[in-house]
Amino acid sequence: MFSKKQEPTSARAIRMPSNSDSTFSVIGPDITITGDIEASADLHIDGSVTGDIGCSSLVQGEKSRIEGEIRAKKARLAGQVHGRIDAVDLVILKSAKINGDVSYDTLTIEQGASVNGTFCPHGVEPSAAIEDAEFEEQSDKRIDDTDAGKTGNLSLAG
Repeated sequence: MFSKKQEPTSARAIRMPSNSDSTFSVIGPDITITGDIEASADLHIDGSVTGDIGCSSLVQGEKSRIEGEIRAKKARLAGQVHGRIDAVDLVILKSAKINGDVSYDTLTIEQGASVNGTFCPHGVEPSAAIEDAEFEEQSDKRIDDTDAGKTGNLSLAG
């Protein structure tokens, strides 16, 4: 008899059934946000964001675009990112195109992902990480052809 008009799903926080009573917010593919986002909820972004993002957990869709810094405890990136990324647990999927420096505790990168920037684990000075990479690059030049293919190396572009 008395009903309340429902908001569209993409514009409101969705309650997920769980013991932790956590929420997440969805930014749909038709939404463009200009400005910083700070959220206590988890975010799922399929649209475009121009601004910095701070949240507990971030899931980025393949067709999403983020221009700004990302700070999250957990981040799973699949779209385009232009800016610095700082995450405790970071997963970069094969469809991702990242242009910016990356700080992390744990890092997973799927084969095929594109990252243009420096990688630096938390607790390590960025200059020390670059010096280590340069040392490994010089050491790799001394490996003869019979050892080629036996070890894998991550090449960092800066």
